[in-house]
Amino acid sequence: MTSSPSDVAKIDVVVLAAGKGTRMYSTKPKVLHTIGGKPMAQHVIDAAKRLGDVALHVVVGHQADLVSSSLQCAESFVEQREQLGTGHAVAQVLPILREDAITLILYGDVPLIQTQTLERLVAGCTAQSMTLLTVTLDNPQGYGRICRNTDNEVTSIVEQKDADPEQLLINEVNTGIMCIQQSCLAAWLPLLSNSNAQNEYYLTDVVAMAVAQGIGVTSVDAPSPEEVEGVNNKLQLGALERCYQRRLADALMLAGTTLADPARVDIRGELSVGQDVFIDVNTVFSGNVTLGDNVSIGPNCVVSNSSIGDNTELLANCVVDQATLANDCIIGPFARLRPGSTFAQKSKVGNFVEVKNSSFGEGSKANHLAYVGDAQVGAGSNIGAGTITCNYDGANKHKTRLGKNVFIGSNSTLVAPLDIADNGFVAAGSTIVKTVLADSLAVARGRQKNIEGWTRPSKKS
Repeated sequence: MTSSPSDVAKIDVVVLAAGKGTRMYSTKPKVLHTIGGKPMAQHVIDAAKRLGDVALHVVVGHQADLVSSSLQCAESFVEQREQLGTGHAVAQVLPILREDAITLILYGDVPLIQTQTLERLVAGCTAQSMTLLTVTLDNPQGYGRICRNTDNEVTSIVEQKDADPEQLLINEVNTGIMCIQQSCLAAWLPLLSNSNAQNEYYLTDVVAMAVAQGIGVTSVDAPSPEEVEGVNNKLQLGALERCYQRRLADALMLAGTTLADPARVDIRGELSVGQDVFIDVNTVFSGNVTLGDNVSIGPNCVVSNSSIGDNTELLANCVVDQATLANDCIIGPFARLRPGSTFAQKSKVGNFVEVKNSSFGEGSKANHLAYVGDAQVGAGSNIGAGTITCNYDGANKHKTRLGKNVFIGSNSTLVAPLDIADNGFVAAGSTIVKTVLADSLAVARGRQKNIEGWTRPSKKS
């Protein structure tokens, strides 16, 4: 009978993240390239942290300072100054591993590993047995092969470059992920040799050492190849991005969300969804986004760090960034809601309207072709097409305040700081620079002059 993660007193997690990632052809360290908007190594850290009370250590190397500052929730970052193999990497963190703990070894470029899989791996690790995560591939090219004896017991791992023709036919491969007693690591790591095709210290050589000393090697099958696939180039990164997004899409649909096309929704953060939500194609969510019940998201929308209330509709091609929408709002199409904007119940923002750092009261609307910046719009107010709030004087931002039931005629210019009281009315084409009192009409435009008998100019020959 194996132990469960809750039975294990201490778990030390080591994430190997020192590599440069030459084949990524990027100045960015490989482990900081993102899946779903999050660095690959952070996915690994988060999966490990969900095991419970673990001590997590990250081995860094290439651009160590950048990697360390970009990752969260690690107890320590240990630098591997020379990349001499996985065994050498783990040896760098050995002095700070707890003697009475088991050590779970993970890789910062294997971003889709799941906590449930790690739980199985940890549960099988005892004083008498280490655990190894393996996977069977149709094409094992490039991977270390799992060698077994006639009793189907794991005896060793042979790297691709060191394998003989018979071993190359093996389809069960090493993922590199393993769980082992710290005391065993302490005994075996100093014995590793770099006498191999790559002149590196392979961590996988400890498997043969375990067998030689009568320590059992238990294998755990990965649920899918994608979960344990590493990233070495942008092609692999793109493939795992699609796997990750499909996993999220499947979870949404199983929870009741309707997706017009699950292959054309991207989630790059945390998305919380209510009941009976519809999401159309090519929608991108980033940061923390909350959708209430009966929300409808049209095609080609981008929603970032925002909250959208029940029954609210985003029509096609909207951009919503750091905004809060109450229930029963209608936004778009082609609307842009910028940071700091809030919309009360039944607000409406129409096509080609931009709103920045402004509040809309209940039932207020700006239906067409307007810019509303640093404004307070009272309940029931209407902002006509072509209206602009002139909030910036070249040095400072100023506030425009509209009371309740204010009507702004089309093509008006509101020069802040400005107050328009309840039931104020601004005539179309006006430039307003002074306070408009309650129940008043403001007209501010040049007098029209008609010239009779005027002749249209003709082009010079």
